[in-house]
Amino acid sequence: MHFIPMKIYGVIPNTNIMHLSGIPMNRIFAVLLIIACTILLSVISGCADDSGTEPVDVTQDLNFSPVSFADTPVQYVDVSGVTLGYREFGSGEPILMIPGLGATIDDNWNETFIGILASKYHVYTYDHRGMGYSSDSNVTHTIPMYADDAAALISALGYESMHVYGTSMGSSVSQQLVIDHPDRVNKLILDSNTYSIRLPETEYLFGTIEEAAGNSSEPLGIREEAEANLMWNGSYTDLSGIDKDVMLVVGTEDTLTPDSISVQMAGQINGSWLVRFKGIPHVGSHYIPDQYGESALVFLEMNQSPV
Repeated sequence: MHFIPMKIYGVIPNTNIMHLSGIPMNRIFAVLLIIACTILLSVISGCADDSGTEPVDVTQDLNFSPVSFADTPVQYVDVSGVTLGYREFGSGEPILMIPGLGATIDDNWNETFIGILASKYHVYTYDHRGMGYSSDSNVTHTIPMYADDAAALISALGYESMHVYGTSMGSSVSQQLVIDHPDRVNKLILDSNTYSIRLPETEYLFGTIEEAAGNSSEPLGIREEAEANLMWNGSYTDLSGIDKDVMLVVGTEDTLTPDSISVQMAGQINGSWLVRFKGIPHVGSHYIPDQYGESALVFLEMNQSPV
């Protein structure tokens, strides 16, 4: 079948729903119900026809226009001694999408997922320095540097702050961004997460990154990103100081950044939300983009802060 039926494994504000101080319980349950109904309706749509003759389009009732990366021009802006290539979609409050290791604006994001976000928000995707359409400079790459680039990009695009969505290595950069430049971040969504690559749970991830860093056949930009990850000191001790609205998203079949790490992080970030998609691997927006997109919209559109 075209659609893989899945469900939200859990929506956990700071690992305990009662920790959402200041929000009426009926508001909390209303949000949970919205997300649960979104997933349930998608599952029902996906299971309605087992004949296999027609693919099921679970996004057909969503009010969004599909985007095309190939048809959207790349624009350029100078920040921190380099030129970053970016694309923009939609209108409304801005969201900066921070990509993962080895990814570019041509392949990091799913077009359906971006289309859903762009139905309500002004979405910006960009390439890290040394990747894709962005230039490089003769300096050692670090995660804090990528965070500085993101902060400078927000300013260069004419904003004081943006919502931020970071995936995989982009989650690490987003964590560093909100720690080093908190005034640049409104709401924060962290997807496929770890607070360090040197954990027992991330042994496979560490080996993959270490191999990429030492592989001369890999493009220079990928090797630089890998080395930046290896040098990163992590964020765990700083997570408790984050005072933004944060949602962590992860699949329960993520073998690179297992969901247990996101559970630990949610316990450290006061008032944070954790959404786990059962049976979904790393960067789940490529597998069930409609559910990921709808969950992000629900979180971004909440008027009351969970903090």
